[in-house]
Amino acid sequence: MSGFDLIIFDCDGVLVDSEIIAAQVESRLLTEAGYPISAEEMGERFAGLTWRDILLQVEKEADIPLSASLLDKSEKLLDARLARDVKVIEGVKFALARLTTQRCICSNSSSARLDMMLTKVGLKPYFENHIYSAKDLGPDRVKPKPDIFLHGAKQFGVAPERCLVIEDSSHGVHGARAAGMRVIGFTGASHTYPSHADKLTDAGAETVISRMSELPAMVAALAEWEVV
Repeated sequence: MSGFDLIIFDCDGVLVDSEIIAAQVESRLLTEAGYPISAEEMGERFAGLTWRDILLQVEKEADIPLSASLLDKSEKLLDARLARDVKVIEGVKFALARLTTQRCICSNSSSARLDMMLTKVGLKPYFENHIYSAKDLGPDRVKPKPDIFLHGAKQFGVAPERCLVIEDSSHGVHGARAAGMRVIGFTGASHTYPSHADKLTDAGAETVISRMSELPAMVAALAEWEVV
């Protein structure tokens, strides 16, 4: 039987243009802490990871002890910037209005941040109560682990192989593929970079789109193509 029973959307960098804002805030904090890095490099290397995981990776790589206070400092600065500046990804409302398959959001962002961003850009009504945060599942269950994707599918009683995931990060793609789901990569947010599409394909995305307005046609095309 062809088609999908559930479309799972990542949020940051897929529905809202928030990854570039996070990269700007976090690159400044890391640079001030002795690890010079640009916002562009943050987007390429760390998009899709939690700030905690980014700090752990930087500490391991550079052998720089990073203060635990950076965790709270980043969250407060980022929430303020997002509340002021976050915008919807162009074409998202067009796509959501044309997709008839049931849908949900599976994100690494906290429930509070998801609620704030989605309310600000007017997307909450498109997903009703089907907005899920990996942080609510417990410690160490965020992407690239598959847990949040499997959780989303379970809420609808849908088998993983009947789910299609829309992701902008290789970490998210890896998590979705580990869950046994098919994936469309997305490169239309402001944090995109030259090798972005290749990176998503290498991680396991079947195809990549750069405009969200292309999504309904791509979903229809993939629905006719069964993966054996």
